[in-house]
Amino acid sequence: MADHALTRERRSTALAVFGRNWALFFLLLMIIIFFFTGKNFFTVSNIQTIIYSATTSLLLAFAETFVIISKGIDLSVGYVMGLSTIVCAGVIRDLYAVQFGVHWPAGVAIALGIVAGLVASLACGLASGLLVSRFRVPPFIATLGVLGVAYGVTLHGSDGGFPIAFLPNILTQIGNGYVYYYNPALHAYSFFSPPLGTTGAQIKDMIRLFPNTLIVTLIFLVVLWHLLKNTRFGQHTYAIGGNLDAAVRAGIDTRRHLMQVYVLSSLLSGIAGIIWVFQTGQGNFVPMGSNLELFAIAAVIIGGASLNGGKGRIMSTLVGVFIIAVMANGLTLSGVQTFYRFIVTGVILIVAIVVDQLFPDLL
Repeated sequence: MADHALTRERRSTALAVFGRNWALFFLLLMIIIFFFTGKNFFTVSNIQTIIYSATTSLLLAFAETFVIISKGIDLSVGYVMGLSTIVCAGVIRDLYAVQFGVHWPAGVAIALGIVAGLVASLACGLASGLLVSRFRVPPFIATLGVLGVAYGVTLHGSDGGFPIAFLPNILTQIGNGYVYYYNPALHAYSFFSPPLGTTGAQIKDMIRLFPNTLIVTLIFLVVLWHLLKNTRFGQHTYAIGGNLDAAVRAGIDTRRHLMQVYVLSSLLSGIAGIIWVFQTGQGNFVPMGSNLELFAIAAVIIGGASLNGGKGRIMSTLVGVFIIAVMANGLTLSGVQTFYRFIVTGVILIVAIVVDQLFPDLL
């Protein structure tokens, strides 16, 4: 009897471990499958491509992580990102051109453009936070309203959806740059820019490691992980999402905290928009029509967070984002049509919700 009890306990423990980490196991399984089916999938350049493409998605998913843990939802993150790209690029373009008889230096124009993009995103966060925390508007409705406002302002700022171009070249040099370069033809290496003397014909053979976007991602990953796990802000976020009334009785200023959560969400979305400008060299309406907010929410839920609040982790969200990014990249390299990405994402999301119902106390 004791042996049977021990066996059942081990099975229960193994099942709990799988339930807690199923997303990570699934990510590893996908990597193994695409290693055999996707041409050049497991190469340094392709791995760096996945990281590059996932940077903005990670920031949006990190934003949703805090909101969902607090038992909310933010439907506006993709649209705030789109607004930020248009505002940032518009200010840079106008200042970099001759305005009022002054030709602003590229560095000054870029700095002011970044500030403008952040201010626009913060305004959206303040609006969402006020509606949710002060006026008790359901987060779904509040952020849907902010979505509409951001949509309209972005359309107006982009003249109906046209990209804002003619920005300084330094933007894409930074956004698409790498930390380490090695030119085999010159036997020379350098950091943050190609070695001196590199010609256009040599660029394709040059070894480039650690994209700048990876550095940005790691910085935000560490800061937000620490904020959620080791600070009072993170503890209060979990407490509010777990039981709002209990959080109030514990002396937490829930209104102020929810305001901060939605401001943080919009700020991260605005930063994602600014990174988009650096990567593409233009302000673009595209982020608003790409379902980025839906993929961000899916990544958080796949990572183990619960829409019932009080549960979620930054590292788990990281896994969720890379499940979607690896899947999109691997399906493309395997020659599978892109619409399957939406189908598979939907199936994985359903699995995540089922796992959450079967193992409600894992995280």
